[in-house]
Amino acid sequence: MARTFPDLAIPEDLIRRFDIAGPRYTSYPTADRFTPAFGADDLARHLAQRAADSGRPPLSLYVHLPFCASLCYYCACNRIITKDHRRSAKYLRYLEQELALLAGQGIGGERAVQLHLGGGTPTFLHADELRELMALLRRQVAFSDDAEISIEIDPRTVDEGTMPLLAELGFNRASLGVQDFNPAVQRAVHRVQPLEMVERVLQASREAGLASINFDLIYGLPKQTAASFNATLDEVIRLSPERIALYNYAHLPTRFLAQRRIAEQDLPSAEERLQIFLLSLTRLLDAGYIYIGLDHFAKPGDELATALAAGTLHRNFQGYTTRAGCDLLGLGVSAISQIGASYSQSVKTLDEYYARLDAGMLPVERGIALSADDLLRRRIIIGIMCGATVELDALCAETGLDAASHFAPELAQLQPLRELGLIALDRLRLTVLPKGRLFVRAVAMVFDAWLLEATAARFSRLI
Repeated sequence: MARTFPDLAIPEDLIRRFDIAGPRYTSYPTADRFTPAFGADDLARHLAQRAADSGRPPLSLYVHLPFCASLCYYCACNRIITKDHRRSAKYLRYLEQELALLAGQGIGGERAVQLHLGGGTPTFLHADELRELMALLRRQVAFSDDAEISIEIDPRTVDEGTMPLLAELGFNRASLGVQDFNPAVQRAVHRVQPLEMVERVLQASREAGLASINFDLIYGLPKQTAASFNATLDEVIRLSPERIALYNYAHLPTRFLAQRRIAEQDLPSAEERLQIFLLSLTRLLDAGYIYIGLDHFAKPGDELATALAAGTLHRNFQGYTTRAGCDLLGLGVSAISQIGASYSQSVKTLDEYYARLDAGMLPVERGIALSADDLLRRRIIIGIMCGATVELDALCAETGLDAASHFAPELAQLQPLRELGLIALDRLRLTVLPKGRLFVRAVAMVFDAWLLEATAARFSRLI
């Protein structure tokens, strides 16, 4: 069946041609290139360099809260299943220790323009715990008046006081884990949350004054069909969240043990999965959503859509964001930081996290210091991922390189993409065209020098 998606001018056969695996480029180099050779002392050095820089950028904060009351079988996050709030209370005490260590490294009193609580289930925390967390963060950093403060929400954890509390604490954005409204799919992944529950949370969010609500959806889950997901899309479009993230489920049961509880025979075929994606793309565009990139959609008036149009969209470990030019500081187990020309990731278990902090050490497990070439390619790749026009000549001139010679192999690899109408290449001025926006990962991969080196990582498919 040949179809074209007029808003993006993409024929279906082109989508099938690029149904390959590749990085998602929330960083460059990608996290699979991090190494244990980069440790706490290395992060401390980069923090010191940041503190000494009078023109240092503002901070974007991420706090990982790993606790969940129940197990979702599809989940690939670093999470701990428990109902014991003594564990979360202890974790908050150690987050305070980590913040104190970072304050001693120059973070204290810094300006933060963004905060995201992720997990796990951030709304696992009781009201008093959420108050405590926000208080300890505000003791160490100064949030700007227009700071974007967001939280991931499991609708099953929300009561009538949750959303007013979040608004009182300064949250202005929320992301609801919806996944799918079909009861059979919900039972198959052990996450039963009726449509009426999600609708109540959405209404409460809007009544509390949160400016933007995102729905996380997942396609490729067990028991899903194009027909069943079409019914979910009916309700999503009716509820009209400001943003939608449409994720492709990656079934990796050898890596994520919880996924072994999913019956593989219940998973949609590769063809059915593709049809679900194509259906979703068509319906969301027809409903007036703007395609931001990869798996993200937003209403025309949303800040993400505005940033895309203005060329100020940015991408980091939190996905697409409107806050470019920040250093990202990750707190908690497995959290990732981007400080200057470095990335670092914290240890993944509570025992390791507590032991490092008890020893007065930053809990770094691995990371990487970026070379001048990495930094150049990062600017190019993030620009491509965000739909910006990339001036290769100007970027190379900043470091004394000749773009035509330095990127000669890449320029040759771009020619087939140019012939397909995915990009425009005017001398050394690279622009991803509307037809190519669905394939930005393929364009970005051309500039990924690390792809030439072997990795144990398994990347998701581009479509």
